[in-house]
Amino acid sequence: MAGRFAGRVAFVTGGSRGIGKGIVELFASEGAKVAIIDLNEEALSETANEFREKGYEVYTKVANVVDAEQVEAAAKEVHDTFGSIDILVNNAGVIRDNLLFKMTDSDWQTVMDVHLKGSFNAARAAQKYMVEQKYGRIINISSTSALGNRGQANYAAAKAGLQGFTKTLAIELGRYGITANSVAPGFIETDMTKETASRIGISFEQLIQASVSNIPVGRSGKPEDIANAVAFFADEKSSFVNGQVIYVAGGPKC
Repeated sequence: MAGRFAGRVAFVTGGSRGIGKGIVELFASEGAKVAIIDLNEEALSETANEFREKGYEVYTKVANVVDAEQVEAAAKEVHDTFGSIDILVNNAGVIRDNLLFKMTDSDWQTVMDVHLKGSFNAARAAQKYMVEQKYGRIINISSTSALGNRGQANYAAAKAGLQGFTKTLAIELGRYGITANSVAPGFIETDMTKETASRIGISFEQLIQASVSNIPVGRSGKPEDIANAVAFFADEKSSFVNGQVIYVAGGPKC
């Protein structure tokens, strides 16, 4: 299949739904072989079937990004199956929102583990293949919440941490032809934002309306908006863009 990513292999964590699925679909539609790991076995199976019906080459595996051995095993299988790992997107995420005085140890640790430890595990697993081939693109999915957001002390800290992690990878791996960048979404219509609406006791439509009222472009974001930004960083031609964070939020402070 011809396309911008023809001959490339993209490995996406949490790629069976929402933003992750949108990212996988863009890569696949532009010629990449795609690999997805996810904990949601049902969603993973549905997504794999959907993509295969479209003629995409897809590898899927149920794996927990927090477990380094599972991630390393998946990365090896992807490399053995497709011959390389050219692009890694650390997208897997969870929310456990609450105000600080109500936040439990588990709320804090779960979010830290999935976002930070998970991204560390996947980046460490993928980089050894990228270093060997002297080429790689690592894209970490952060959030505008990295700038601070009420009820998200855990999530905000984790997403801000991902940005520091991204910049450090850029410094360490640049000499091997590997870039590391981060995309920070604003309000995007996904299952995760539906959970937020439920948590605060309003309908999803009400949450969308409230969010759009503060977004300069006058609309909410969709997974494909994030996928487009990820694709920019993943492009072979973006080799001089390294250690950057781009906020995809319809405005400068959304």
